[in-house]
Amino acid sequence: MANPLTHAHTDVPFTRKTLALLQNSGRQLRLNQLAFTLWRKLHYTTEMHEVAHLPHTHGPHVEGHFESTEAVRDIVIGLSDGLTVPFALAAGLSGAVASSHIVVLAGLAEIAAGSIAMGLGGYLAARGDAEHYISERQREEREIVDRTRDEEEEIYEIFEQYSVDRASATPVLNALKQNPTAWVNFMMRFELGLEEPASNRARRSALTIAFSYIAGGLIPLLPYILFADNLAALKLSVVITVLALAIFGALNGKLVGTGWLRSAAQTVLIGGAAAAVAYALARLLNNHPI
Repeated sequence: MANPLTHAHTDVPFTRKTLALLQNSGRQLRLNQLAFTLWRKLHYTTEMHEVAHLPHTHGPHVEGHFESTEAVRDIVIGLSDGLTVPFALAAGLSGAVASSHIVVLAGLAEIAAGSIAMGLGGYLAARGDAEHYISERQREEREIVDRTRDEEEEIYEIFEQYSVDRASATPVLNALKQNPTAWVNFMMRFELGLEEPASNRARRSALTIAFSYIAGGLIPLLPYILFADNLAALKLSVVITVLALAIFGALNGKLVGTGWLRSAAQTVLIGGAAAAVAYALARLLNNHPI
C-alpha cells in the first residue's frame, strides 16, 4: 500500500503549477473582458442602441442629456445678433428721421443683408470644420500604417490619463489593431477631440443662423411697423426686446440645463448691454456725422 504522505509531497509542485496557471488564466480572462467591452463600445451600432433603449419592467434609468449643442449654438448666434443690431439701427434712426416708414425700410434691408451675411459665415465655418476633420482623419490613417509604434505609444498615453496601466491597455490596443477603422475613430475622438460632422451640417447651420437672425430682427422692428410715432415705437421696442432676450435666455438655459433664471438674466444683461452700446454709437454718428 502506497504511503499517502509520499503522494501528498509529490503533488505539491503540481498543485502550485495548477494554481499559478489558474491565476494567469483569470488575469488574462479579465483583460480579455476589458478588451471585449471596449471593442463593443467602438462597434456600437444602431441595433445595439435600439436594444439598449427597449422598455424595462423594472424602471429603466433614463439619462436626460441634451445633445443638440450645435443647433443651439447656431440659434444663439442668429437670435442674439438679430435682436441687437436691427434694434440699434432702428433706435438710432428713430431720432434722426421723422417717418417710421424709413426706419422700417432701413431695418428690413439690414435684416436681409445681415441674415445673408450671418448664414454665409455659418456655412463657411461648418465647411471649414468638415474639411479640417477630413484632413486630420487622412493623416491618422497614414500614421497608423507608417508610424505604427508611435501611434501605439499614443494609445498608452491616452489610457494613462485615465489611470489605466500598460498591461491593462495592451488587449485594447490589440483589439484596435485588428480594426484600423476603429483605431482611427478612437484616435480622432480621444487624441484630437474631433467628432465627425454631419454631412449636411454646413447647409443646416447656414439656414438655422439666417432664419434665427430674421426672427430676432423682426421683434424690435415690429413696433415701428405698427406705430407711426417713432418715440412710442422706440419705447415699445425696448420693452419687447428685453422680454425677447429674457424668454430666449430662459429657453436656452432650460435646454442646456444651466438654469432658466440665471440664463435669462445673463442674456438680458449681455444682450441689453450690446444693444445699448450699438444704440449709443448710432446716436453719436447721427448727431456728429462724418
